[in-house]
Amino acid sequence: MSLGTRSDTSNWNALLFLALACFWGTSFVAIEAGLEYFPPVLFAGIRYAIAGVVIFGYAAWTTDRWYPRGRAEWTSVGIAGVFIIAAYHALLYLGEMHVNGAVAAVVVSLTPVLTAVFAAVLLDESLDAVAGLGFLLGIAGVVVVADPNPANLLSSNLLGIALIFLGGVSFAAGAVLSTPFRTDLPSAPTQAWAMLVGAGVLFVGAFARGESPAAIEWTTTAVVSLTYLTLVSGVVGFLIYFALHERVGATEINLVGYLEPVVASLAAWVLLGHVVDQTTLVGFLVIFAGFALVKRDTIRARVFGESTPAATGHGYDAD
Repeated sequence: MSLGTRSDTSNWNALLFLALACFWGTSFVAIEAGLEYFPPVLFAGIRYAIAGVVIFGYAAWTTDRWYPRGRAEWTSVGIAGVFIIAAYHALLYLGEMHVNGAVAAVVVSLTPVLTAVFAAVLLDESLDAVAGLGFLLGIAGVVVVADPNPANLLSSNLLGIALIFLGGVSFAAGAVLSTPFRTDLPSAPTQAWAMLVGAGVLFVGAFARGESPAAIEWTTTAVVSLTYLTLVSGVVGFLIYFALHERVGATEINLVGYLEPVVASLAAWVLLGHVVDQTTLVGFLVIFAGFALVKRDTIRARVFGESTPAATGHGYDAD
């Protein structure tokens, strides 16, 4: 009976994991489609303002405490809002104006590697020579995707990849900088407040860039893209994330980032007719190899049931 229960739980976790990868992987394509009709930074701000309100309502309904208390909790929310929600998504959306969603997903898959390296530098966590090699492999994978040469150094494609890479740096920095501020605030209200803070910063950024709501073209595609990103990828995706975080922990959830490019590539091909080239595929495999080296102890522990120190984790998606 217990074996059956464990098997059922494992199967359910696998289904949740696959659903999360599908929702977050297709987000890159939904962003690409929506950018035809929205100014980029304003697009991100609207998405997270709506998602933040919805998750805030969910948090108020399901948790005993739905607002931060004290300097540590507000600082944690502020860091997440500025670095993980605002800066990361502004750079991602701006980058996707120059590259397609599948390429963006591949570049973003470097984020767990960057997070591990930043944790080693800022939190004095261990990073040995093999993990250092993994970091270099991850960077090399992004370089392979960018395919720089004297003829394309000023190209739009290279600019887009650079912006998305900087977005991944911001995401990783925010995840690590918020780690020391351990709080008792539940995940749902933490997410909601971070989204609302991030949306506010995004609106300020959009205003500074001269973006206007009048520039939005409210086509069917625009509405579908915004609705999908806000409610499916955002709200439903985060609810699945909360469930998986309780069940399997942060390390396994990091692996979602390596299924997202596969989903994004398939969605881009089916919906937009984009085909991922061999250079992008090779770059993704190199990035994944870097992740495997950086996280080899944790992966080995999961496979062989050994104990391992808790991994640096966070509760935010990288789409």
